[in-house]
Amino acid sequence: MPVLALILLIVGIVLLLLGLFVEAVKFLLWLGIVLLVLAVIAWLMRFIRRQT
Repeated sequence: MPVLALILLIVGIVLLLLGLFVEAVKFLLWLGIVLLVLAVIAWLMRFIRRQT
């Protein structure tokens, strides 16, 4: 699970940066944001599961 969250985070950041710097691929900005949110949710679930 942590490897998947890390991969989602890295891909999300890369797509976010590509979406910001290349006007023609604005959808990558939204895709990057979605992947970052998914990575944060996965990290929070793992963190909460460790606390219980």
